[in-house]
Amino acid sequence: MDNQFKLKYPKKIRVADISVREGLQHEEHFIPADAKVYYIEEAILAGFKRLEISNFANPAFLPQFKDVEEVFKRVRDSKRLSQKGINFDEIELTAVAIRETGVDRAVAARKEGWGPDRIGMMVSTDEEHHFANSGTTLPEYWTEAQRCIEKCHDVNIRVFGTVSTIWGSPISGPTRFEDALEFTKRWLSIGADDIEHADHDGSAPPDQVYRYFSMILDEIPNPDLHVAHFHVTRGWGLANVLAAMHAGVEIHEGVMGGIGGQPANFMDKVPVRGTGEYYYRDPNIVGLVSLEDAVVMMDEMGVETGIDIERLLALGNKWEKTIGRRLRSESILNGRIPKQPREEYKRPGLAKRKSGRGETPGQLLPSDWPEIVKLN
Repeated sequence: MDNQFKLKYPKKIRVADISVREGLQHEEHFIPADAKVYYIEEAILAGFKRLEISNFANPAFLPQFKDVEEVFKRVRDSKRLSQKGINFDEIELTAVAIRETGVDRAVAARKEGWGPDRIGMMVSTDEEHHFANSGTTLPEYWTEAQRCIEKCHDVNIRVFGTVSTIWGSPISGPTRFEDALEFTKRWLSIGADDIEHADHDGSAPPDQVYRYFSMILDEIPNPDLHVAHFHVTRGWGLANVLAAMHAGVEIHEGVMGGIGGQPANFMDKVPVRGTGEYYYRDPNIVGLVSLEDAVVMMDEMGVETGIDIERLLALGNKWEKTIGRRLRSESILNGRIPKQPREEYKRPGLAKRKSGRGETPGQLLPSDWPEIVKLN
């Protein structure tokens, strides 16, 4: 096919599985460590090199991650992964630690030998949104983040800085791309190792995703520095993934079954702090891009991901059993696009009918029609 008719996008994409952290923080029942460890192991065996697996936040606020120590230790000591020859030098285990108290816990864990390789902190370009999430002003948080990055680098923990409310804020409304670009530069200037560009409430239409990432990559062209993170609140997730790819983004995040979103306001029927009320009309509509659907789409486009897709789809079925409901992956429901004829669906008698009509096998048009159609 002539190149003028082809979309332009990277031929190799690094896909991060953030299911166990971002996906589970929205669930209103506690998922046992046994299940978390199993799904992390399975994701690694399916080919994922980048995984976000827990949160060092105060467990009173996020009880889903009260087992952060157990999960990290069991993954790092996994005999199953060891027996399969997994080299942890090639795997990056990430946790979130929004505030300094969490960062200090992560640093202590690293010193003990089980802590994360990478942690995430977050700012929003809308200060009202940032204050709702973190309880600090933006100047206050920037100072704290700089201090935290220095602590992390001292123990060889990489830090990603999230920029949120890029395409709008659920609290204050419209925001400016110029602010997000400035915040990206600020993160890098204080030592952040990469940037997660996040659409945390599904505000980004695809054309604006393309515009934003084109601007970002024009100013900061290193693709290793930029991670795309999309929620599908309004159903635009995969369209945004494609738009970001078209702009040149090579690192994408997703969640199994399209679950996840904001921290749950309940845990096993008990009210907890969670996100608060401003995100909650229906707890089932704020998930992220379905990891299965994204990887299957990329594969159909000829993009290399390094992921074992059949294993991934089998894993998605198990996630539905663990979560306890039908999830938001179309690939789990419908499977991959068939690559071979499906004999079981063929209606008997076609060959006989063609022969009886004097048609040759494979003939698709009446024999007296011209080979080439000429339109006026």
